[in-house]
Amino acid sequence: MQTAFIQGMGIGASLIIAVGAQNAFVLKQGIKRAYPFPIALTCSLIDALMITAGVAGLGQLILAVPAIKHLASFGGAAFLLWYGFNALRSSFKSQGLETGDTEAADSFRKAMITTLAISFLNPHLYLDTVVLLGSISTKFDTEVRGWFGAGAVLASFIWFFSLSFGARLLAPVFSRPAAWRYLDRFIWLTMWSIALAILWPYFQGKGF
Repeated sequence: MQTAFIQGMGIGASLIIAVGAQNAFVLKQGIKRAYPFPIALTCSLIDALMITAGVAGLGQLILAVPAIKHLASFGGAAFLLWYGFNALRSSFKSQGLETGDTEAADSFRKAMITTLAISFLNPHLYLDTVVLLGSISTKFDTEVRGWFGAGAVLASFIWFFSLSFGARLLAPVFSRPAAWRYLDRFIWLTMWSIALAILWPYFQGKGF
């Protein structure tokens, strides 16, 4: 039980902490102090839902129905390209944290919609949490498999809340317009790199 829980935390953390679209978004919103708690909670709960589904066996269904994977891949890549383009366009505006804070905190509704979109439209969410963690969990006996999932869920909560609230420590740096431009361009490169990685197998004729 204890071994399964610790391994779940370790493997879950290694997958969640990697630089990705969701983390880049949470970081930016955290720096701007734009709804850090609901964004962190939403991301954590989504991960918890997906991890639980993976441990329960949903990952095998996704692997068995290729159409689900293709739909998630194209939809997710399109969203990441669009979000990355907006970040690139924003990087050419001269603004510090004060200006960005007013602009990006727009509304609670917009923040939540973007959080849901950048989570559910990212195929890596399903591949990492549902398929990969779900597959790894099968090496444990049924009675302790839930503890593996619980460890991964806890790692997700710790990470997203630490990232969301810890990001505000960078606020003095992002009072300078140049730092904000670099962050937006980093987000642009991250989003487009992930989109390219998703679509690359299709360019090579290996996606279908």
